[in-house]
Amino acid sequence: MSRYLILLPAPEAEWAELPAEAHEHGQASHGQFHQDPPAGGHEILVTGPLEPSADATSMRPDGSGGTLVTDGPFTESVEQIVGVYLIKSDDEADLRDICARSSSRGELIEFRKMAE
Repeated sequence: MSRYLILLPAPEAEWAELPAEAHEHGQASHGQFHQDPPAGGHEILVTGPLEPSADATSMRPDGSGGTLVTDGPFTESVEQIVGVYLIKSDDEADLRDICARSSSRGELIEFRKMAE
């Protein structure tokens, strides 16, 4: 079986400004996604939202054998990764279909197969 990392990018600033019904729709969509992979024979190993990217800590080599530690995300971008799913599956095509259905409900998804 292979493992797949389903990354959930989102524009954090826009999400914070959405009305309550948009948040409820998003929660319902994720509730459905929690049901769909197991129903298709895929095993959800880990799932969870992430704290805001502003609360991240970035660590980079400092060029002299040490580490430069800074507050905030590693890169600046419009979208940040706000949640993840780690799923084990032997049917990539079906898992992709499940992700596509979730995306059609309005979810942004980055589908990544983990290297063996």
